Amino acid sequence: MHNTTRPAARLPVPAIRAHQLNKIYPNGTRAVSDVSLTVHTNEFVSVIGSSGAGKSSLLRCINRLIRPTSGTLELFGEDITKISGRHIRQVRGKVGMIFQQFNLVRRLSVLENVLVSRLRFNSSLIGHCCTLVRHFSRNEKEFAFECLQQVGIEHLAFQRADTLSGGQQQRVAIARALAQEPEIFLADEPIASLDPHSAEVVMDTLMQIHETRHIPVLVNLHHIDFATRYGKRIVGMRKGKIIHDVPPSGLTDDLITDIYGARINEAFGELAACA
Repeated sequence: MHNTTRPAARLPVPAIRAHQLNKIYPNGTRAVSDVSLTVHTNEFVSVIGSSGAGKSSLLRCINRLIRPTSGTLELFGEDITKISGRHIRQVRGKVGMIFQQFNLVRRLSVLENVLVSRLRFNSSLIGHCCTLVRHFSRNEKEFAFECLQQVGIEHLAFQRADTLSGGQQQRVAIARALAQEPEIFLADEPIASLDPHSAEVVMDTLMQIHETRHIPVLVNLHHIDFATRYGKRIVGMRKGKIIHDVPPSGLTDDLITDIYGARINEAFGELAACA
């Protein structure tokens, strides 16, 4: 008699897997405390919490801008907890990251800012940042334009970055991250300094990238309305710990109070003041 038992289907490797991750800074601050978190490739995850809750430190550990103190961290099954040197640069190249302050080269054009991210594929061009357009191939420049088209600002390609509004600059930053062909997208308070309309445009752009390019997104947010509108999961942090991990429908008033405590106005007040 033949054995008809089928082998168990292999589960896909998570995009991010952290286990008991800790980050303690030299001054003794425990920014990340025993965090265990798994993010799959089909997920858009909103991380919420007050300032100082550990959200930014967690993202900086994930793309290895900072080294975890202990615990383990894997990207697509590869342990990156203790890597160094060239290996760190390779990992960062796979992780697109945008920040609250955009981090653009202000004197360069929009197109040149996007091309900067292509330097990891063209190391011979390092040192030519002020003349990037003339040094890159036609295919590279067309690819950069495609990234600008995806975020809706290709018409601004030849303007200086410092002439753009905050929302436009953030979309340049997203296009720049896209141009490095990331496998994971991280966003650290990407709408904190934007007006409500610009914030919505930026979040719509991140969601479009997630859905069309099938890239997992992990985004830190202060604002409950944006977190629940866009996130498929809501991860709540307080004092370096993940204290809640729920679907948007499960984020009750009691959980919000638990996450923000006495600083609960952070979750609602900042964007409302701009409206």
